Amino acid sequence: MPRLLSGAVPTRIAVHPDGSPPWYAEAVERGGGTIVPLDDADALVWAHPSDKEGLARAVREHPALRWVQLPWAGIEPYRDVIDDGRLWTCGKGVYAEPVAELALTLLQAGLRGAVRYARADHWTDQFGTSLFDGRVTIVGGGGIAEVLARLLVPYRASVTVVRRHPAPMEHVDRVVGVEDLHDALRGADGVVLALALVPDTVGIIGRAELEVMEPHAWLVNVARGRHIVTDDLIAALREGTIGGAGLDVTDPEPLPAGHPLWSTPNCVITPHIGNTREMAKPLLSARITENVRRWAAGEELIGPVDPRLGY
Repeated sequence: MPRLLSGAVPTRIAVHPDGSPPWYAEAVERGGGTIVPLDDADALVWAHPSDKEGLARAVREHPALRWVQLPWAGIEPYRDVIDDGRLWTCGKGVYAEPVAELALTLLQAGLRGAVRYARADHWTDQFGTSLFDGRVTIVGGGGIAEVLARLLVPYRASVTVVRRHPAPMEHVDRVVGVEDLHDALRGADGVVLALALVPDTVGIIGRAELEVMEPHAWLVNVARGRHIVTDDLIAALREGTIGGAGLDVTDPEPLPAGHPLWSTPNCVITPHIGNTREMAKPLLSARITENVRRWAAGEELIGPVDPRLGY
C-alpha cells in the first residue's frame, strides 16, 4: 500500500460526482483543501455510495490521483476498482458509535423479550434473559466491536471477540481466531456480527453455527446480510434452535414484502439504519476534514484500505 511522504503535499481535491451535496466540499475546505475540477486534482473525495463504474472511470481517466476517500466503511461495491497504485481510505470506524448503539438495542430488545411482548395481543407469561453478567460474542474486531465492548462494561458482561488476526482489545475478556468461532458461539447469550464482507465471511453463520448457539441466544447482524445463510436462519428461528434474531441487514436486501423473515415472530428487522443519512453527515464530514488536514501535512490518514485484504 502506498505511504505518504513526509512534509506537506498539494491539496487540490475534487469532489465527485458532480452535483454531490455541498457539505462534502465544505468538509474539504474546512480541512484546508482547495476544491478543483477532477482534471486538476491530486486527490478525490468520492461521494456516491455504490457507483463502481463511475469510480473506475474517474481513476482510470485521471491516473495522477494519489488519494481517494470513499464514503462508507463497507467497500464491497468498489472492491474491483481499488488498486495499489494510490492511497485509498474509507469510512472505517466513522459510524462505529451509532451502529454499536443499534446492536446493543437489538440485543437487549431480543433478550428481554421486548420483541415478543410488543407483538402480543394478550397478557403473556414472563420470560427473558438479563444482559447483566451475561456473555456476548462479537464476530469482527473493528471499530463497532470496540465501541460495543465499551458499552457492555456497565452490564459486567463477559465479551469474546472473534477476528481474523487476534490481538488484545480493551474491555474484551477473550480474543480468538476465526478457527475458534464455534467455541466462541457456545454459551453466548448474544452474538453480534460486526465484520467486513469478504469472500471468506460470506455465509459465516449457517446451520452448523446456529446449531452450536444457545437456545435462548439472540443473533444480531449490523454488518452485511450475506454473512448469514438466510434459509438456515429461518429454519433455526422456526425450530427454536436459537432465541431470535435482530437484523439491520438482510440477504436479500432490501428484504421484499412477503419474505418469510417478516412473519417470523422471534425476528426483528430494521431497514439498514445502524447509521442513517442524517447521522452519517456530521460523522463523515468530520472524517473528510481530518483526512484532508492530514493529507496536507503529510501525515498518516485515518481509515486506510488494504487492497489485499479487501477492507
